[in-house]
Amino acid sequence: MSLAQQLDEIRANAAKRIPEPARDLMHRATQELEDSGALNRVIAVGDKLPGFNLPNQYGDMVSSAELLSLGPLVLTVYRGSW
Repeated sequence: MSLAQQLDEIRANAAKRIPEPARDLMHRATQELEDSGALNRVIAVGDKLPGFNLPNQYGDMVSSAELLSLGPLVLTVYRGSW
């Protein structure tokens, strides 16, 4: 199954599982984000990520430069819940 087919299946299952008012809210929020032009300013594949400082799981600030000095860095962003 292709990635596109898998995503279509995920969307179809979500449409059955998520109440319509919540789906409408999600679609409006997505449209507002697209309309804002923010997607034209995101980092693209292959772009260099600017340096940053973020708290770790203990609340201690960690810099990307510090982590990169130890080797390759993978950054995962959790969007959270609606």
